[in-house]
Amino acid sequence: MKIHFIAIGGSAMHNLAIALHQKGYQVSGSDDTIHDPSKSRLEKYGLLPAEFGWFPEKISSELEVIILGMHAKKDNPELLKAQELGLKIYSYPEFLYEQSKDKTRVVIGGSHGKTTITSMILHVLNYHDKKVDYMVGAQLEGFETMVHLTQENDFIVLEGDEYLSSPIDMRPKFHLYKPNIALLSGIAWDHINVFPTFENYVEQFKIFTDSMVNGGSMVYNVEDENVKEVVESSENHIKKYPYETPNYFIENGTTYIETEEGDLPLEIFGKHNLQNLAGAKWICQHMGIDEDDFYEAIASFSGASKRLEKIAENTSTVIFKDFAHSPSKVAATTKAVKEQYSERTVLACLELHTYSSLNAEFLAEYKGALDAADKAIVFYSPHAVKIKQLEEVTEKQIADAFEREDLIIYTNPQEFKEFLFTQDLNNTATVLMSSGNYGGLDFEELRSIIF
Repeated sequence: MKIHFIAIGGSAMHNLAIALHQKGYQVSGSDDTIHDPSKSRLEKYGLLPAEFGWFPEKISSELEVIILGMHAKKDNPELLKAQELGLKIYSYPEFLYEQSKDKTRVVIGGSHGKTTITSMILHVLNYHDKKVDYMVGAQLEGFETMVHLTQENDFIVLEGDEYLSSPIDMRPKFHLYKPNIALLSGIAWDHINVFPTFENYVEQFKIFTDSMVNGGSMVYNVEDENVKEVVESSENHIKKYPYETPNYFIENGTTYIETEEGDLPLEIFGKHNLQNLAGAKWICQHMGIDEDDFYEAIASFSGASKRLEKIAENTSTVIFKDFAHSPSKVAATTKAVKEQYSERTVLACLELHTYSSLNAEFLAEYKGALDAADKAIVFYSPHAVKIKQLEEVTEKQIADAFEREDLIIYTNPQEFKEFLFTQDLNNTATVLMSSGNYGGLDFEELRSIIF
């Protein structure tokens, strides 16, 4: 099969391209810019376009499939040519469904935790050498790619993102997978550029629940009131399996969960991660891994990339970076670090980087999100606000939103860096939360200051 990717350089897109290449398909692609790690990984497999840009001449009737990425626009020259020729055009999730429609589809959804839960499941399955197909939103230790597709595997585990499928398909990705087994971790308003009201956002999870196959199994976080309402009010003929935070305690900086076989030390921490673990356990049991085998494997799980990822530690200092950017994620991450390091000063740094977080009306959702930190810092770039064509956000609006009088706010990357690098980090735990990089912060350089 000959497949062409329009916008091959995306994180998800380039992984799918590599997976299909490994499956034996003829893969080509285009993009107007490609950065590392996508660039070097595509180059490794001979899939990097010879030059950047859009080239309608690449699109011909010999192509059997076009896969369209979100980075492309509706007027993309290659897309227009494909439409003119009447070629079959798939979004990323549509094509994943086509590849898995004869498999048992396990879909992990929710506003937060889905990458970590998917990663936990794959870690456990890999530990016990159970082969499955998968798509996950982070690079995992022990896995070469974020997408793996075969003819022979019975299961496919999919991270179910609620964001849009493609420029010409405005359905959320997870509506297209039709799961046999699913999980919902939590619902907290996000992507306000697409879902302008909370009610509209919640509706997407109702549609997801109702999209499950008849007789499917839904695992859900009963401690999240929004999830509980969505799942328990659904009239879809599905089995419902609630989960909640397991009993746990912290001793000498290590989190333990209580199991029937005794107290189990973990490499991860934080109530939200223990909730994630409980959900992952249910899913693994549905996939044939018993409880004891799950616990044996999960003890060595150290986390997904950029999810409370430890970047530096010595005897008196620890620094984490975390992908948290939405209010619920910021609150959960900050609380987790404070609980784990209760005797230390917790320094929490948040970059407002996404469309939602830089929206003046949405800012109010951050009320209390940094309250667990001893020192709270917010960084945002006025330049990023202009790029996203949003109304200018003021420091006063941010201060008012967080409702914290001692909140420190920076808008200049150099000034933020100077602040960070001049802090006394003895007896501290620092967490850097962002989906960006604070205007060019070198994390390796930061690591060097404590050694």
